[in-house]
This record gives sequence, structure tokens and C-alpha cells, in this order.
Amino acid sequence: MGWLTRHPERTSLRVSRAVRLWRSRSPRTTVVAASWPKLPGGGRRVPRWPISDERAREMYAGRRANSDARWFARFWGRLFGAGVAPRRWVTLEVPGRISGDITSFPLGMADLDGRWYLVSMLGECNWVSNVRANNGEAVLRHRRRRRVHLTEVPVGQRAPILARYVRVAPGGRPHIPVAVGAPLEEFAAVAERYPVFEVAGRR
Repeated sequence: MGWLTRHPERTSLRVSRAVRLWRSRSPRTTVVAASWPKLPGGGRRVPRWPISDERAREMYAGRRANSDARWFARFWGRLFGAGVAPRRWVTLEVPGRISGDITSFPLGMADLDGRWYLVSMLGECNWVSNVRANNGEAVLRHRRRRRVHLTEVPVGQRAPILARYVRVAPGGRPHIPVAVGAPLEEFAAVAERYPVFEVAGRR
């Protein structure tokens, strides 16, 4: 089972806090309510929680998000953007490479030696392609919007960042086939599959 299942006491606190804030409609969290999908007749559906590692991978089979994954992406995107979660959890905004419309993605950052990094848990995916097409120019939201420049990290330098990422980002951990605490050589062996971007301009 996944981290969220192995640590139910922490999961309950985090989810309960998110729900309380959503219900409170406080100035920081009114935006969160819009992320809860509506059902016919005005109801709302909350996907099953907590999530096992196996189910987390099923939600992104073929690197394509299913309906539950899209629900969580909307919910966490609102939550992270509102600044409710700790500072490593952000919402990335970047123009779509084809449409030009702003696309948003909730992401967890890895911190290492005083620097911050975005890691693609799914490897080559939509937000990675959009960032590259926009020459690394993007916006990160966490309570407020901050313009940043994202620089892709060479494959040979990714291993320690990936090791840190699986330690601090439980949502991304099921998608990277290396255990927490494994030797860096094991992360280096898969580093080519997982793009990493250093964040510049973030305080």
C-alpha cells in the first residue's frame, strides 16, 4: 500500500484540514470549492481515499489521467494555488504549446542544497512539453503568483534530485520504480525517463 495508507493518521489530518477549509469559505480557500466536480442534480463526487500505490499507477495508465486523477488534479491544483498546503506544493501555470491557453498542473517540488526542482513523475508528459515550448517561462502559484524560469537539469545530475523527490513527494513516489533510500546508482539508471527542472526566481 502507498504512503497515504501506511500513515493514516497524517492522511486524516491533511484531508480533514482541507475539507474544513473548503467548508469554511475563508478568503484563502473560496477558490478551492470550485474544484469539487458536480454530479447531475448538483451533487458532488469525491473519489475513494486513501490511495494505494497500485491505484495511483492505475489512475495514470499509459500516462493519461483517468476521471479520478483529473478530479484530484483540479482539487489539489486549487488547494496548492490557494497556499493551503506546505510551500513545496505548488500549481504550475504555463501556456499550452498548441492552444496558447494557460494550463495548470498541481506539483510537488523537491528541495536540495537550497534549490528547488520540479520533477515529472510521469516522465515525458503534457506540462513538460509545454514548459519546453515556452522556453522555460512559467508561473508558480502558492497563495500568490510568481513568475519563474525553469531550466532542465541534465540527465547526469538528476539522481540526487530524484532521490529527494521520492522521499518528500508521496503522490509521485508510486510512479518512480526506485525505493526511498536506495543507492543513487539506482536513481541514475532511470533518470533519463524523468525530466527535472530547476526553479529560478523563487524565494
